[in-house]
Amino acid sequence: MDRSLCLRGLITDIDGTITDPNRRIHTGAIHTIRDLMEKGVFVVLASGNTACFMDALSKMIGTAGTYIGENGGIIRNGYGQEITLLGDGAAPRRALDDLVEAYRKRGIGIEHYSLPYRFVDVAFARTVPVTEVREILRNYPVEVLDTGFAIHIHPPGVSKGVAFTELARVMGLKASDFLAVGDAENDIELIRRAGVGVAVANAHPELVRSADWVTGREYGDGFVEAVKKYLPHFLER
Repeated sequence: MDRSLCLRGLITDIDGTITDPNRRIHTGAIHTIRDLMEKGVFVVLASGNTACFMDALSKMIGTAGTYIGENGGIIRNGYGQEITLLGDGAAPRRALDDLVEAYRKRGIGIEHYSLPYRFVDVAFARTVPVTEVREILRNYPVEVLDTGFAIHIHPPGVSKGVAFTELARVMGLKASDFLAVGDAENDIELIRRAGVGVAVANAHPELVRSADWVTGREYGDGFVEAVKKYLPHFLER
């Protein structure tokens, strides 16, 4: 291990990374994050979920409320700060409306998630093939992302990685100051931009190939393993 490595923050995905296989928050991950917070380490949660979900989860876990939401569509630098939008949600909403109508004509319903509370990225249940969704929306100015938990539609250029770089700048840090942990394809840019990028053992093969290190354990157990491994490199404020 590089003894000169100095880390100031942790950024982590949620689903599949600090959860168990049943999508329940891993209690060991909560204790680990709280321990980092008590040591003065910056902790950022990164997810495809909405701002209201991220607010509640941040409170429950015990972070300072700094997060990336909507797969990079929004960022916030702590409680009391304004949410910053990193894209325009108009085109994704039009695309979703037309997609819902196209499937309705075929007698297929689309279950969308928390649409009134989304600003940039829209999401719906993985009940239709993502390849088919991409084909239907091929002429729309949007990108379609399958996170393994939902299908998302967002403006081109929106990603957790882009949001990570911008949020780190707002925090007065660099992406290279962070340890990043994830499990899915949409976490690849997170771990590539971070000072150290870790894939938990259940991670997508593409993420594993991009990681600096892969844990021996899966899900939340893997997250705890990753933090323990790199804990000596975190600088206390």
